[in-house]
Amino acid sequence: MTARPQRLQLQPFAPGCVRGVLRRAGDPGSNSLLILSAAALDRLTACPAGLIVVDGAPFSHAMIRLLGLGIPTVLATAAQAARLPEGAAALLDGATGLITLPPPAAALPGPPAAPAPGVAVSTADGATVELRASVADADGAARAVRHGAGGIGLVRSEFLLSASSQVPDAAAYRTALAALCQAARPLPVTVRLLDISPDKRPAWLKPLPGMAGPLGLQGVRLYGREPVCRAWRAEAAALAELARDFDLAVLIPFVTHPAEFRRWRREMEQALGSQHLPIGVMVETPAAALALPAWMELADFVAVGCNDLMQCLFAADRDQPELAPLLDPYAPALYRFLQMLARDAGEAVGRLQLCGLLPQYPKILPILLGLGFRIFSVEPVMIPFLARQVADTHIDRAACLADALCAARDAEQARRLLGLPASAA
Repeated sequence: MTARPQRLQLQPFAPGCVRGVLRRAGDPGSNSLLILSAAALDRLTACPAGLIVVDGAPFSHAMIRLLGLGIPTVLATAAQAARLPEGAAALLDGATGLITLPPPAAALPGPPAAPAPGVAVSTADGATVELRASVADADGAARAVRHGAGGIGLVRSEFLLSASSQVPDAAAYRTALAALCQAARPLPVTVRLLDISPDKRPAWLKPLPGMAGPLGLQGVRLYGREPVCRAWRAEAAALAELARDFDLAVLIPFVTHPAEFRRWRREMEQALGSQHLPIGVMVETPAAALALPAWMELADFVAVGCNDLMQCLFAADRDQPELAPLLDPYAPALYRFLQMLARDAGEAVGRLQLCGLLPQYPKILPILLGLGFRIFSVEPVMIPFLARQVADTHIDRAACLADALCAARDAEQARRLLGLPASAA
């Protein structure tokens, strides 16, 4: 008699179904489902079939970079990982978070077809939705085109030249950005200017007093200090030159007050010279989000950085694994806040882009559509999966579900409303 398969529910992270052998050490090999700690991610030298990351912080920069590899991935607690037998054959489903031992013999589902690049997608009832890509280099831009991105919604330009020990000049930025824009053709490209933070400090920048923790000196707060001032001006000069050949826009990061944006928009326009690029604001704190009416007047467009917004809203550093349960993507308070943001935007919601991992969580994109958001910038590998969700969504039903989630008592009730398993928190 054949034993029933054992199924272990873990946290989904990067989609894809793969069979492999559970391994904890050694050469991962192309057929391995590698179990490793979040701290060991930087030492990953080969690409296994799938990854099981133990005690990872889902919204951390290390996990975001992992998404770019396109490896099906789930997250596990140490107790869950201990239940996975070394050397056993298993099936990993990164979209549902399920590990099945032994793996079923049935054919595995492939990824959904990618939409045409540069083209918006539509809901079941005809609402237009833009799925843009967030990238860090030319390879990411090429993946965005392959996966059917509507545009490059966010270039994390702080990673372009971060390994150099020399402060980048305009020529270095021009070379790196030109390669990225060329790889992204025919897509429009929005470049976020240098967004340096303690966990994204480039090799050419020494630690500065006050540059510690998620609420210290970072983003635009460093723009008046050398050598960051020299670097962002060099980047602006490169963008001004490249704007003659590419469809570009610029985002100013980590702005808190309208007065800040006025100052740095003025300086950015001076640095761009005769080139007139759309200049947007990156909204990443509750105070900035509450100033949305002002941004709609002052900026050409607005990008909401959901990862940083969540860490401020929940007072939990997103790079600390032990605080990960506090950054719950199903917390009703988060959706009540986003509902207020969409209402404040009103008819201008078409100039508002949501960035970050939030739309990629199971069942969340229809909720965001129900709240009124229509533009998203996500990891390229997610776009075909999200496009399929968009096509299955009816806006009226999504709006009713969004209202119910906003009224939920807690995250566990929200999960039940969405038909999801209980949290491991």
